[in-house]
Amino acid sequence: MAACGSGKEPAPQNTADPLEQPVPIPVMGPERPILAFGDSLLAGYGLHEGESYPAKLEAALRARGVNARIANAGVSGETTQQGLRRLERTLDAQPVRPDLVIVSLGGNDMLQGRAPAETRANLDAILAALQRRKVRVVLLGMLAAPALSADYARDFNPIYPSLAHKYGATLVPFFLQPLQGKPDLVQPDRAHPTALGIEEMVAATVDDVAEALPRRELRR
Repeated sequence: MAACGSGKEPAPQNTADPLEQPVPIPVMGPERPILAFGDSLLAGYGLHEGESYPAKLEAALRARGVNARIANAGVSGETTQQGLRRLERTLDAQPVRPDLVIVSLGGNDMLQGRAPAETRANLDAILAALQRRKVRVVLLGMLAAPALSADYARDFNPIYPSLAHKYGATLVPFFLQPLQGKPDLVQPDRAHPTALGIEEMVAATVDDVAEALPRRELRR
């Protein structure tokens, strides 16, 4: 409190060596369009504008010098079946073909108790459609909730690694892993990340996304 108003104390000096400060990486190169396609984990459920995973991921990529521009096509409550139905029109609505599509679907299938075989078939069709369009994919994986049966987990959990291998997609094995055991990173509904939780999820996945972006010459 002594520094607030007496006027007698000298202003604090910044003694840090400017050479030791991190140098911002300039954003370089042509714009890299990315489509984030999925459910509430991408839509930013319960968060303020600019706090969603796609928004924070874009900022993290740009901080690394990647000229990323991420379109958020997340829809809260969406199942894999609903995602499959809107995929083509969503892709057609993009001003340019995305360099990369990030897919986050299947959590609502699980919460609704839908058959894992149905979830697998829908995700398979989504990845097949993206492969036909020659678009690279980052697949954000899910795991069955502990409250579900062992039989359900046995059928559900292998879906994401199996399909990522089939289509050559970059796999994030469990998108919600950074939130595990950290209730302060989860909203009161115990299902969706807080803004701080989103920051942790971005930190855990930004390398995967950056490495999945194709080199420009691959698209010529």
